[in-house]
Amino acid sequence: MESTKAPNVEGVDKPGRRTVYSICGMCAVRCPIQVEVENGRVIWVQGNPHDKAMETSLCAKGSAGLALEYDDERPHQPLIRTGPRGCGQWREASWDEALDFVAGKLKEVIAEYGGRGVVLSDRGGAFNDLTKGFLRALGSPNYFDHDCTCGRNAHHAAKSLFGLGRTGWVYDIKNTAHIVLFGRNLLESLQVKEAKEFMEALNRGAKCTYIDIRATVTASKATRFWMIRPNTEYALNLAFIQQILAENLYDADFVSRWTVGLEALKKAVQGKTPEWAAAQTGIPADEIRAFVREIAADAPRVIFHPGWMTARHGQSFYTSRSSYILNVLLGAIETPGGLVIAKEAQDAGRPGLKKLVDLSPAVEEQRVDGAGWKYRHFDSGSGILHRLFPALETGDPYPVGAYITYRHDPLSALPDPEAQIRAYEKLKLLVSIDVNYSETSWYADVILPEATYLERANILTGKSGLKPGIAMRDQAVAPRLDTRPAWWIFKELAKRLGSAAFSNFETIEDLWNYQLRDTGVTIDQVRSKGQVSLADQPILWDRQTGLKFKTPSGKIELESSLLTECGFPSLAEFQPPPPLEPGQFRLIFGRPAMHNHAHTMNNPVLHEIMPENALWLHPQAAQALGIKDGDRVAVENDGYRVTGRVSLTPFIHPEAVFMYHGFGRTIPLQTRAYKRGMADQRLQKGFLGRFDPVGGGNTLTECLVRVSAE
Repeated sequence: MESTKAPNVEGVDKPGRRTVYSICGMCAVRCPIQVEVENGRVIWVQGNPHDKAMETSLCAKGSAGLALEYDDERPHQPLIRTGPRGCGQWREASWDEALDFVAGKLKEVIAEYGGRGVVLSDRGGAFNDLTKGFLRALGSPNYFDHDCTCGRNAHHAAKSLFGLGRTGWVYDIKNTAHIVLFGRNLLESLQVKEAKEFMEALNRGAKCTYIDIRATVTASKATRFWMIRPNTEYALNLAFIQQILAENLYDADFVSRWTVGLEALKKAVQGKTPEWAAAQTGIPADEIRAFVREIAADAPRVIFHPGWMTARHGQSFYTSRSSYILNVLLGAIETPGGLVIAKEAQDAGRPGLKKLVDLSPAVEEQRVDGAGWKYRHFDSGSGILHRLFPALETGDPYPVGAYITYRHDPLSALPDPEAQIRAYEKLKLLVSIDVNYSETSWYADVILPEATYLERANILTGKSGLKPGIAMRDQAVAPRLDTRPAWWIFKELAKRLGSAAFSNFETIEDLWNYQLRDTGVTIDQVRSKGQVSLADQPILWDRQTGLKFKTPSGKIELESSLLTECGFPSLAEFQPPPPLEPGQFRLIFGRPAMHNHAHTMNNPVLHEIMPENALWLHPQAAQALGIKDGDRVAVENDGYRVTGRVSLTPFIHPEAVFMYHGFGRTIPLQTRAYKRGMADQRLQKGFLGRFDPVGGGNTLTECLVRVSAE
């Protein structure tokens, strides 16, 4: 089949100066941006000034978008593997050859296993209607995102309470009086608008209680910082709930009107006094009591953030669930300064975007990971990616032959890459679609290089929130290299596979017109500012009669009917972390403000700012090991050993060590990042199959390591 030339949005190659409103692609936040183009070259990127919360601000990653655009240490054209997987032996291919090769292998897999034998994972979020639509066209239910290593515990916790997932909520930070953060490092693992609103709130006098095993940049801005014992934050939340109930500090009217299960909640926290929590967490009982009375006085303009990764251990689900419950008890639901239900287009009385998934019939097959049937309490929409690997190795519940990763790098994101690779050996086809080389692409059979976010347009995305809307990633410049946008790649694959789902879309404008068909909004309207609001004013529902929860009871279920049916308690008994042996530490990881997980380590600008990571270690622990600040150290677990520099600091709990994630790259073509720093995921040996049984997230912070002088 003959493919077309690289698709451009009309007018993208015109000479002179142009302004393009688009969406950043340097991380999964996808901030609105303004791009200045002169004679076909990007000369400036800033925040989109039409977005009042964004203004012209960008973070370090967004500002390094130009460095990504003009960096040549990324795939230049499609590559097909010629040697054993992972050996780094490739041959260049045309797009026709590469797409024909992939489509041919997919046809073989579908012929042998059916459409369900194809799986795909991406980073989730704004544009996944495209990838979901592609999979549905093949007859596969097996779409995954990255969330098992991110916010899946918090998502399932929200569903169990409200019937709404994690992204169904807006945190009204700019109007809050008090925000409580369990390791939610707003100023480093950041969203620009959220970080600006946080600082604006603090400048107006709002308080922040920050609770973590280490002092972060966010901790430096907090009005209260508690250094908590690792993996014990759930115990602290139980004590908060117990104290609020014991002192009748909760919003009795809201709770009686909108919740079920209060008596069960009271029973679950019996005996969980501040003194009990102090023994578990290391936080003094009198400080716990003072905090509870203070935040009750600030209610309802309070936020207990349920976290993204929280502390990813075996009870992280209950950490997030108890955080949501604290918001409910204090009446901080659908109120300014609290948690507000994210409104969709229909809540503004407007039709939303037409979906690409609706171009194909629904798939009735069960998911290969068991989400929604074997694990009935897990959301079947995005699944639980780590449960794919047992199925790859055993063929149970059915065999899988092809895996497509789109802008997702499981070998960096998930624990124990060696265990993943053993499972990948069962595949007939592993494809990577990405802008950069990734650890997973280096092990793939085919690399299909995506154009950078400045060189491509994407399908339109709906924005939920207080004012729902529509947003556009527009193409600013033509691709410098022989790369393609994702919509074109999936369209061409679908054509080769005989699917009619994408057959009528030859240009991105065709796709946009389909999506906008019923909205009353035109392409030009969205393009003129990069986004269109579907509501004139923020939408808040009536707290007396107008709240809508998607639970069986129609109310907030403090005692969850879903969890009860599945055999789980709504609040489990707290399980203390097991004691450490001498010389052992709990390995914790996180993100700096200037890097996006493992995606930006080779960026010329961001690498210069932070070229490698160091191991944070408490001075008392270091003294016992004979280690001095700046020494080279070895970190080991289960036969795997990494080495790097140590940074001694009192601002980390003595039971823990910490490193920034994403380092220790093994791809020689990424010359800046190659073998720089330590990779935490390689130390997490044996953790690919370990997960929170109720939330589904990987128990990454239960990894124990030993540290010694090199």
